[in-house]
Amino acid sequence: MGQPYERPRGGQARPIAELMPDIGRTAFRRFGFVQSSVVTRWPEIVGPIHANVCMPEAIRFPPGEKSDGILQLVVLPAHAPIITHVIPEIIERVNRFFGYQAVSKVKMRQGEVMARPKSPARAAPPSLKPIPIELGDSLRDIGDPELKAVLESLARSIAHQDEA
Repeated sequence: MGQPYERPRGGQARPIAELMPDIGRTAFRRFGFVQSSVVTRWPEIVGPIHANVCMPEAIRFPPGEKSDGILQLVVLPAHAPIITHVIPEIIERVNRFFGYQAVSKVKMRQGEVMARPKSPARAAPPSLKPIPIELGDSLRDIGDPELKAVLESLARSIAHQDEA
C-alpha cells in the first residue's frame, strides 16, 4: 500500500481554540494586555459574580517594566461602589494568576460590560448515546467499521427522534 495521507502543509489540523491565542496576541498587546488569557479567563480569575459586572480593559506597566502595572477595568455604573470595595481582592487574584506582582493599582471606568454568553447545557454527543437493544445485535455482525459507525449513528438518531 501507499504512504498515509499527509496534509500538504501545516502539519496536523488543530482546533481553533489552540489558534486563537496566537491570532489574538498581537491585538491584545496593542491594547495593553501582556497575556490574552486575562481577558478570556476573567470569570475564573475574579469569579462569575464580579465577571458579570466588570471586565479588564488594559494593563499599563511603567516604561520598561513588567510589574507594578495599573489594571484598567470597565464597570457597570450601578456596581462601581461594590467593585471599589473588592479592588484589593481583584489585585490579589490577578497577581496570583500571573504568579508575580503584575498589578499594584486598579483604575475603574464606568461603562457597558459585554454580556458573556451562557454556556448551554451540553447534551451527550450522538456517539455516546446508547444504541437501542433491538438494533445492537443486528449491527454486531457488520465487518466494515465505517459502515457500522454510520448505521449506529443512524440508529441512535432514530431512537432519539422516537423519544422526543
